[in-house]
Amino acid sequence: MTRYVAAVEAAAPAAAVWARLTDWPAHGRWVPLTQVRTLTARPDGVGARFLARTGLGPLGFDDPMEVTEWLPPGGERPGRCVVRKLGRVIRGTAAFDVAAVDGGRTLVVWEEDVDITPVRLTRPLTALAAPLGRASIAAVLRAMAREVEAEHAAAGPAGPVRR
Repeated sequence: MTRYVAAVEAAAPAAAVWARLTDWPAHGRWVPLTQVRTLTARPDGVGARFLARTGLGPLGFDDPMEVTEWLPPGGERPGRCVVRKLGRVIRGTAAFDVAAVDGGRTLVVWEEDVDITPVRLTRPLTALAAPLGRASIAAVLRAMAREVEAEHAAAGPAGPVRR
C-alpha cells in the first residue's frame, strides 16, 4: 500500500467546503482528465457510490468508489468522509477531514492508502507513488479551495490563506 497525506486551508466555512468536497461531479473540475458521476440515487451518506473516469477517449481507467463513513461537520465537530476505492487499477481507501479553524477558515486533510495494480509490477514504484500522489492531491485541494473561496469572497475579507 502507498500512503500519502495532503492538507490545505481554505478561507471559507467548513459547511461550504464539505458541500464542495462531497459534490462528487465537481471533482472533475479539479482533477485533470477526469469526469465523475454518481451511481446511486443519493449522492450523500454511507453507501453512496460514484465513478471517476480518468483518461483521454478510450485510453483511461475507471475508479469506482463507495462511501463507507460519512460525518458532516457540525458546530465544533469536524467532518470526515471515507471512501473505498473498488477499481481494477486503484484499490484501497481515501478519506478527508474538514475542520473549522480560526478566522472562518477550514482545514482539509486528505489521506489515501492505495495499491495501483498489478501490485507485483507497481511495487518497485512505491517510493515515487507517495510523493506524486501527495503532490497531485495537494494540487486538487488547492483548486477546490480557490473555487470555494471565490464563491464566498462576497462574504467579506477573511485574510490571507495559509497553504
